[in-house]
Amino acid sequence: MTTERRHPLGRTPGLRTVTALVFREMATTYGRSPGGFLWTVLEPVGGIALLTLIFSLAVRVPPMGSSFALFYATGLLPFLMVLDISRKIAQSLSFSRQLLFYPGVTFVDAIAARFVLACVVHALVFAIVLTGIILYDNVEPILDLPRIVTAFCMAAGLGLGLGCTNCFLMRRFPLWANVWSIATRPLFLLSCVFIPFDALPQGFANVLWFNPIVHIIGMNRAGVYATYRAEYVQPVYVALVAAVLFQVGLALLYRWHRDLALR
Repeated sequence: MTTERRHPLGRTPGLRTVTALVFREMATTYGRSPGGFLWTVLEPVGGIALLTLIFSLAVRVPPMGSSFALFYATGLLPFLMVLDISRKIAQSLSFSRQLLFYPGVTFVDAIAARFVLACVVHALVFAIVLTGIILYDNVEPILDLPRIVTAFCMAAGLGLGLGCTNCFLMRRFPLWANVWSIATRPLFLLSCVFIPFDALPQGFANVLWFNPIVHIIGMNRAGVYATYRAEYVQPVYVALVAAVLFQVGLALLYRWHRDLALR
C-alpha cells in the first residue's frame, strides 16, 4: 500500500509562498515606516494639490470638466502607478535576495508578490483620492468603470513589463539605474499629465503617441469624463509593449537570476 507524499506547503506551494512574501512586503514597506500607507496616499495628493494651485492661477478653467484637481488626478495617478510598480518590480531580487536561496522561493514568487501588493495599494489610492476629490469639489462625473479598470490594467501591465526588464538590467549593469533615473525625468512632461493629448500640436502629438503612458492616461480620462472620446488610445499597443518587455525581462532573468542573486 502506497501513501501519497504531500508537499509540506500543501497543494499550492507557489501560491502560499507568494502570499507569505506579500505579508512580508506589507510589514517591511508599510509597517515600519513613519505613516506607513498614509505616505503612499499623500504623495499623489501633494502632487495634485501643487498642480491645481499652479495652473488655477494661470488659467480660469481646467482643460476638462470643472475641477482642476480631478483633471490632474486622472493623469497623475496612472503615471505614478506605472513608475512605482516598475520600480518595485525592478528591486525584487534585491529586496528578497536572501530568501531566494531557499528551495521553495523563486524570483518569480518575489516578482509576483511585489506586483500583487503594488496593484492592491494603487487600487486603494485610486479609490481614496478620486472619491475625496469628488466629494470635496462637489462634482458628479459619470464614471465609466470598464474604461477606468482597463486603464488600471494597462498601467499595471506596463509597470510589470518595465520592471522585469529593469530588474535584469539594474542587477547586471548597476549604472543602468542612474541612466534610467535620468531618462524618466522628462516623462512627466511627455505623458500628457497636465495637458490633453488632443490639445498638442499635430507634429508633437504624432511623436508622443508612441509613449504608452499617454494611452493609459487617455483611457483613464475617458472613463472619468463622459464626453471625452480619446480616439487615439490603443490598448492593444500598450499591451504589446508591456508583453514584449515582460517576455524579454523574464527570459533574461531565467538565464541569469542565479548569478544576479549573488551580486
